[in-house]
Amino acid sequence: MSASVVGADGRVAKKAKSDAAPPLPPNIRSVEFLREGMAHSMRFFSPERCVDPAGGYFHFFAEDGAVYDASTRVLVTQARFVFTFAVAYEHLGEAEYLAAVEHGVEYLCDGPLRNRENGAYHWVVKDGAPTSSKIFTYALAQTLLAYAAAVRVGVASARAYLDETWDLLETHMWDATHELYAEEADARWVVDPYRSESGNLHTCEALIAAYEATKERRFLDRAVLVADRCCNRQAGLTSGLVWEHFDEDWKPNLDFANDSEALTIFRPWGFQPGHQVEWARFLLTLQKYAPNIWFVPKARYLFDVATKHAWDDADGGLCYSIDLDGAVCNHDKIFWVQCESIGTAAMLAEATGDDAYWAYYDKLWAYSWDKFVDHAHGSWHRRMSRDHVKHFPEKTKLSLCVDPDFHILGAFAGAIMAMGP
Repeated sequence: MSASVVGADGRVAKKAKSDAAPPLPPNIRSVEFLREGMAHSMRFFSPERCVDPAGGYFHFFAEDGAVYDASTRVLVTQARFVFTFAVAYEHLGEAEYLAAVEHGVEYLCDGPLRNRENGAYHWVVKDGAPTSSKIFTYALAQTLLAYAAAVRVGVASARAYLDETWDLLETHMWDATHELYAEEADARWVVDPYRSESGNLHTCEALIAAYEATKERRFLDRAVLVADRCCNRQAGLTSGLVWEHFDEDWKPNLDFANDSEALTIFRPWGFQPGHQVEWARFLLTLQKYAPNIWFVPKARYLFDVATKHAWDDADGGLCYSIDLDGAVCNHDKIFWVQCESIGTAAMLAEATGDDAYWAYYDKLWAYSWDKFVDHAHGSWHRRMSRDHVKHFPEKTKLSLCVDPDFHILGAFAGAIMAMGP
């Protein structure tokens, strides 16, 4: 296997032919294959590698798994690790994953990320001290998801913190007038006028998980309400797709822009095909628990329109962003967009009986297997240019919200739920 070559612009050159992927197995439309995909991710994000005995998890890894920053902890990443280990335990059954969940919950609820002055959490800590204490619904949603996933696998100590996180969101971030969540506040809970679909997307996901863990109807009812307001009312303002950015009155902010690299990935301009596909996945999940006439048709619309416009006929894969006319405005290829689309395609195939979704699933797997799956080290490569030059050499970049394969585990679990008994 040839070594990666970093050019003068800091980008990593394309893989050499000797790094070609092995043949794609024939059983890709199976639960067994998807569970092997989960196990492939966990070979990289293993408890042995990721658990910090002093508390929490290490967050930042080179492509070969070496830790390159042992002291920075990000709230979203910590929460996502708990979820990843919980889903791995559910589907792979190894006791080490349950132990990792318990370890992560202890750090999340009682470690340096807790902001004891306001009852919430710090956004980032370095060497145990906070460097940012801004509050994001996006992050609280991931925290709620983590506690819900922990409760679901039997970590009883997480239940009180699940309820606490719901109360924080309900007290400080819920906008009862517009029936959606505000997105950010300062450490004194002064709410910013910016509104985001992304925070509501992940809150809907967390509410579904909270219902699965507790069977309490309040969580399911709120998930349905948030999904309806985003996918019907708000999407109705922008041709049926869910726009990313809104003002305080939930009018689309079509001019939203930022020049920060971190925020550009965190809050990009345009429609995100990956978010349309995630909404489709959550609507299909809600159809299981609270059947409604609009869930499946809307899931089909979001998936069909997003993937039609985002697919790159020249170089393959789904692009990151499209504009109001459906033209691609960011051609980058990012792993989570591909894996979320794989999971949702399988769910749509099962929900509708339409083999076109299986064909799309097959196409996405053929592309992702060749370009994104890291067959040497485990997990997937992260972000590439249109023609598949890596943006950075790390497996998890030092950034706002590292993903320890939270998207892969969640999307594949959704597909398995749809495909299984």
